[in-house]
Amino acid sequence: MSKLPSSHKFIDLSDYGRPIGRLIANSLKDTSITPIHVTIWFLVAGLIAIYCILFNHLWFAAFFLIVKSILDAADGELARVKNTPSYTGRFLDSVSDIILNLLIFIALWYTTEAHFIYTFIAFLGIQLQGTLYNYYYVILRNNLNGDTTSRVFEHETPIALKGETQRNVNILFALYNFFYGTFDKVIHRLDPGAFKSKRFPSLFMSAISIFGLGFQLLIISAMLILGYKDDIIAFFIWYTLLIFIFIGIRRLL
Repeated sequence: MSKLPSSHKFIDLSDYGRPIGRLIANSLKDTSITPIHVTIWFLVAGLIAIYCILFNHLWFAAFFLIVKSILDAADGELARVKNTPSYTGRFLDSVSDIILNLLIFIALWYTTEAHFIYTFIAFLGIQLQGTLYNYYYVILRNNLNGDTTSRVFEHETPIALKGETQRNVNILFALYNFFYGTFDKVIHRLDPGAFKSKRFPSLFMSAISIFGLGFQLLIISAMLILGYKDDIIAFFIWYTLLIFIFIGIRRLL
């Protein structure tokens, strides 16, 4: 099952890893490897990238950040081709993402002259960016009968799906709320009327996909190999201001 009906798909600039991720998923379709295994692989790839940042192996860091993005797409694709959607995978994916993002920015802070406060602001910024994009994307998917393992408002622990245990869902949902709850509330307060929208124009969704995690990691990778490592934290602070421009455009639409 695709995330969106084919008639409503848009060019997702953050999802460049999807074609290779789909190939990986199809190659694993008839194996015992599960989407959770692939999520663990992308977690390992992210940790290798962080190690490379710490020891200034910047080309390798960029490479493994891109690998992480590809595997991040592959786990969801594998869940779809095996028809095994799960809340365990959905929440494990998100929790892994935010932990890796935090460690990436700690590594950047540790290896540059950036102030810790600015680093923390940049980290909060990328999380708000990603939350805004996901907010609109989940609204769109829910309204168009696409993938529904993600919900617009994650207030209650979901009921475990076939093949997963309620205990795992409970634990990962609690972790998800701990890490993401505040970001979700902030974005909802900034644009509370968005969930009433029936759909968003494809061009708008393509534009705001620059806030997707894949595109954020692509920017970081490019800045690492182009010699702008010291500027990454400042860049994402300013980049966060686009949130208000996108919200303004959404309201006009």
